[in-house]
Amino acid sequence: MLSAVFLVFTPAVAAPNENASDKAKENAQVSIPANAKKIAPGIYHLGFAIHEGKVVEGIMAFHHRPGHSGGPGGSGGTSGSEPTGDSHCYSLFAKGSKWKGVESWYLNPSNSEGLSDSFLLGNLQSNIQKWEDESATNILGDGAITSVILVADTISPDGVNEVYFGDIADPDSIAVTIVWGIFSGPPGNRILVEWDQVYDDVTFDWSSNGEADKMDFENISTHEMGHSLGLSHPDNTCTAETMFAFADEGETNKRTLEIGDTTGINKLY
Repeated sequence: MLSAVFLVFTPAVAAPNENASDKAKENAQVSIPANAKKIAPGIYHLGFAIHEGKVVEGIMAFHHRPGHSGGPGGSGGTSGSEPTGDSHCYSLFAKGSKWKGVESWYLNPSNSEGLSDSFLLGNLQSNIQKWEDESATNILGDGAITSVILVADTISPDGVNEVYFGDIADPDSIAVTIVWGIFSGPPGNRILVEWDQVYDDVTFDWSSNGEADKMDFENISTHEMGHSLGLSHPDNTCTAETMFAFADEGETNKRTLEIGDTTGINKLY
């Protein structure tokens, strides 16, 4: 168990560094690190790192297509949900692990599908707002477009919240969100410190309007924003929830939040 850690929150997030020597200058394939441990279907613990003097840990959450091992039509089990009085269909990364202040984030909108910069930025902001409206809390800050090549942080956080399209190595992975924070110890000391999102446009085609043979960006992004706020996947019986771990082409039902989703976000904020 971690010893007590004193938290100092810094609201500003550094802009992506065009000359960062520790960043690859191409969109590297996103893969599960060799030392990561699977803690639930589609959820991996990335280990520990030091960030701004604090010991933090990472969680990697995959959004899969049905049929992936561990999901509907697949061959795995289900993830657990924290019991609630309103709905069993939600799960948290850890009780109390949430954002304690508002931070900015960055989008590199480059994609192979022709989705416009303005659509992507506006839709991401709108999807954040859905969760904030339900919790009556201003949780995440505003986004900004960057042309800097972004690389998701699977080893340690770099202080930048990042969104981009790329190539995810894990089969049938539509998108992945990586969240760094403190998930153990006294609940009052728990906090989130960084989030990164990657949308796979190598395996999947994308749409802005629910086309039948493409992944609907709003549908997937609304789910990924739930992870960025601290929500995990409910069990596989909770198929109607936005945080249900699986999605398919043409699906749009995750654009709106359901009772399990709203219960979960209100348990955190």
